[in-house]
Amino acid sequence: MTSASPVLHSEHIRDEAILARLGYKQELRREFTPLEVFGVAFSIIGLLPSIASVLSNVMPNGGALSMVWGWLFACVFIMCIGLAMAELASAAPTSGGLYYWTYSLASPRCRNFLSWIVGYANTIAAIAGLAAVDWACAIQIAAAVSIASNQVYVTTNGRIYGIFAALVLSHAVLVSFGTQVLARLQRLYIFLNVCLCLIVIIALPIATPSEFRNSASYALGDFTNLNGWPSGFAFILSLLAPLWTIGGYDSSVHMSEETSNAATAIPWAIVASIAVSAALGWGINISLAFCMGSDLEGVLNTPIGQPMAQIFYNSFGQKGALAVWSLVIVAQYMMGSSCLLVGSRQSFAFSRDGGLPLSRYFYRINSYTGTPVNTVWLGASLSLVIGLLAFASTEAINAIFTLTVTSSYISYITPIVTRFAFKNDFKPGPFNLGRFSFPVAAIAVSWMVFMNIVFFFPTTPETTAQEMNYTLVVLGGFMSLAILWYYCPKYGGVHWFNGPVSNIASADKGDDDESALGKMGKGEE
Repeated sequence: MTSASPVLHSEHIRDEAILARLGYKQELRREFTPLEVFGVAFSIIGLLPSIASVLSNVMPNGGALSMVWGWLFACVFIMCIGLAMAELASAAPTSGGLYYWTYSLASPRCRNFLSWIVGYANTIAAIAGLAAVDWACAIQIAAAVSIASNQVYVTTNGRIYGIFAALVLSHAVLVSFGTQVLARLQRLYIFLNVCLCLIVIIALPIATPSEFRNSASYALGDFTNLNGWPSGFAFILSLLAPLWTIGGYDSSVHMSEETSNAATAIPWAIVASIAVSAALGWGINISLAFCMGSDLEGVLNTPIGQPMAQIFYNSFGQKGALAVWSLVIVAQYMMGSSCLLVGSRQSFAFSRDGGLPLSRYFYRINSYTGTPVNTVWLGASLSLVIGLLAFASTEAINAIFTLTVTSSYISYITPIVTRFAFKNDFKPGPFNLGRFSFPVAAIAVSWMVFMNIVFFFPTTPETTAQEMNYTLVVLGGFMSLAILWYYCPKYGGVHWFNGPVSNIASADKGDDDESALGKMGKGEE
């Protein structure tokens, strides 16, 4: 036995005690260290592959200026969201996270309904997140084939869906493995993502031929507007790039019951993943702005089908671009596995509390792997369904990127607001902002409400039914079904859903308002 083992054992006992006071018994294995839970959030952010995935959104909405300064501007608000969430995570480190906090902090009159809404918004965010990541990965694989064929190969949405389906199914197999395997993989994910960032920040400017190098005045100040919106609104629309890239930081929260020293490790994983991604991402965007050339329409309409792949092709040549791009695909693939990992834990927690249809089936731990295999395959199956939007139009499938952000923000806004809007006995955990808690939360909520409205707008001011923004249709349809099911006569959730339900057998749980489930932060007393 190593000298660290007694310390780790003590941390596990404390973690289990905190979880018990929150109303749950320990069912999952605490295999994730603080570094590895940071790795989950950092790999889901997947900095370079994520920037590559949404570069086609930011380039026509401001070009270099939006890429460089829009990134920095958005990161200030992203950090406010992360700080507000980190406080809640420190007070109640449970896999249920967002919907648990909502229930614990809201008024008894509405907490069941609000918890239900947050649970479903968080579920659709996880499913859409996996679909968006694997769809982007499929496009990246098609771009690699195009590079290898000297831009002769041309793909279709049908071919990309086939690649997408194979990626999703392979992720389902991988994430069904034991927790220890998945935890150790996070260190590899961190290493690869950092290496990719450094390649673009350092090697790309060195390799770029003079004809593709831009001046400082262009890279830091040129505003190119190709989509037709007024320049100010175009700049705001470009912010989807940083907001989607540095997203999913609630992933650390859903790993709370598999993390050692969760009340401290989880909030710091949220804050650190945002801070590191903001700094490295800014460096990447500056490097791209200097090395992408000035023909943005040519880069966007490349036969390769992927703007960043074209930039790499111009700078590194065919073989060099293919080598670097292969690493991007690997990082994107890892990102997809982390998305499904976290989404399965969120679905498991929501099923534990009876929120999902067939919850009794999905609330199961596989006896061999010690993981919730059923919710892994649930998330994968629903992502395959969402991917069918590709057969409607390119604009329809692209809506999964804004869908991920908007549904996530619904699930973020609600618990942050309930903390301050209702009378409750919130007690901070080890991580807290003190007197800055309310102003940071107010900034975060105002920003998320504003951006959610913005992301319902179409790509261009003049649009057709086929080119419309399908985010509102998909999100509105999904949430409408969730609300209809909640209020369904006789069978609806309003008749049986009671929010988080303790699974610890005890004769003295007390009533709902005085139970552990109604007292956030008691685990730190």
